[in-house]
Amino acid sequence: MQKGRISIVEKIGFGMGDAGNNMTFAAVVMYLSYFYTDVYGISPAVVGTIFLSMRFVDAVTDPIMGAIADRTRSRWGRFRPWILFIPVPLAVACVLMFTTPDWSDQGKIIYAFVTYAVMSLLYTAVNIPYCALGGVVTSDHRERVSCQSWRFVLVGVAYLILNSSLMPLVEWFGEGDQARGFQITMGLMCVIALFMFGFCFATVRERVQPVENTSNGLIKDLKTLAANPKWRQVLAITFLQAFQFFLRQGAAIYYATWVLGLGAAGISIFVTSGVLGGMAGTAISPLLTRHSTKLRVFILSSIALVAACVALYFVSGDQVILAAIVVLVINICHGIGTPIAWAFMADAEDYGEWQSGYRNTGVSFAGNLFFLKLGLAAAGGLVGFMLSMGGYVGGADAQEPQALTMIVLLFTLIPALVSVLMTLAGWRFGLDDAEMDRIRHDLEARAGDRSSPNSDETDRTGPSGTARPATT
Repeated sequence: MQKGRISIVEKIGFGMGDAGNNMTFAAVVMYLSYFYTDVYGISPAVVGTIFLSMRFVDAVTDPIMGAIADRTRSRWGRFRPWILFIPVPLAVACVLMFTTPDWSDQGKIIYAFVTYAVMSLLYTAVNIPYCALGGVVTSDHRERVSCQSWRFVLVGVAYLILNSSLMPLVEWFGEGDQARGFQITMGLMCVIALFMFGFCFATVRERVQPVENTSNGLIKDLKTLAANPKWRQVLAITFLQAFQFFLRQGAAIYYATWVLGLGAAGISIFVTSGVLGGMAGTAISPLLTRHSTKLRVFILSSIALVAACVALYFVSGDQVILAAIVVLVINICHGIGTPIAWAFMADAEDYGEWQSGYRNTGVSFAGNLFFLKLGLAAAGGLVGFMLSMGGYVGGADAQEPQALTMIVLLFTLIPALVSVLMTLAGWRFGLDDAEMDRIRHDLEARAGDRSSPNSDETDRTGPSGTARPATT
């Protein structure tokens, strides 16, 4: 395992990879539900079913993709080749997903299922290797926070590009035809994404190598990971953080349209203010972790997130500026915690290697990404089902009070409750910086012992004086 700081260029390159992901993925999170209900013309209940159904497929495909990535051998490494070859078909699938065929209602539902499924599978094939890449660019857990911070700042840039321009471009390209406008606009966004993926591939390197070649079967990989308590706890953090975030993102356009009464330009400004808050939070996250532990910063920012979501519930629909300010604060708090949560994933992988002697980065991050997508699906499904329960009617001139109540709950109190659980999960995770320093030192000593003539006489003492297992 190698030490050393990562250059700014490489951090930007790493962030560009997820910026490319989110030029398409953010459109799915922010606009696909609205596109399906108000443009494509299918019911919210069907939309919720589409989002949830794919997660059963992900339960199988995600760990398989992680295992494939772990076993990939190329001159570019294990994970970078996927960032080179998969984005092109992913871009095509995304454009097809935002295409409205002139078919029967049943045919359109089948088309939506198929295109969403293909996009999800291709997204898995590029995003699991990308996320795993974050665990092997450096072994320094503090540099990981910095690297993830750059990542989410650039994700914020992607969100800014998307949210500030998507609806105006839809209107401009569509000339009154939103279906045509969405299709052309998403084609443009996908072209931008391809350049971002290319920059990531060209600038990022894989440095942390597994202690030994991965030759175990997938079942043994999963059993090894399941025995790692820190990995299980990170899965809970990942799910809950994704769930509260995607709930707010999925409900945002409905909240801005029906509660605040904003038009296309107003919606872009409102959503953009939230994106700027997220970018600010991710930018200051590494600064805060220099003066306090990652764990403490994560817990305190999560508590602040809960308080801000509850406060937003009491802001009335005619207080647009105040609502925008509170949303800004919510996203700052979320932005602070996000790069730390992703650093926790790599920390849990280090803990697992220290515990078992095996490093299964691809499968480990596949599990995290599956729980992230499970959070997305749960959020998308809940948005669809609650809108349906509230009697939401897509394309209507007005909504019933019960539908408005559901929108407000989805944007405020429900994310607050989920964030309470996220705070508790962070507290339960419990790996602080001092312990991670000891784990890293022990892993480096083990690697040195492995290369020495007396490698069988390795130190069996881990952090805090606890005995660690022998490497098999």
